[in-house]
Amino acid sequence: MRNLKTVTVALALFATMSAFATKGKKATKETNLSGQIYEMLKENKFNVENNELTAEVRFIVTEKGELVVLSVETKDEILEGFVKNRLNYKKVQMDNVAPGRVYEIPVRITA
Repeated sequence: MRNLKTVTVALALFATMSAFATKGKKATKETNLSGQIYEMLKENKFNVENNELTAEVRFIVTEKGELVVLSVETKDEILEGFVKNRLNYKKVQMDNVAPGRVYEIPVRITA
């Protein structure tokens, strides 16, 4: 079975990029919210038949720095459960995140 597959996480709207802006520091993959989510989702064992699985994920970040998944829109129930399991109530760095704001990102898993 394939040990590593590529997971691509991108922001749905560039307007949310302002929430990730840093003051005097350059955002890195480890401090950027999308980079942190990428790291949480990258280790998976999906058997991707059509070369790609996609989902639209809506979530908020709490004052404590925990992700709360609001919805995962996808045709694949296994992917929905995987995303919820990997992201829901996981802590993230709060340096560049507005707590309580609803974020939406597309998730794509490719073979």
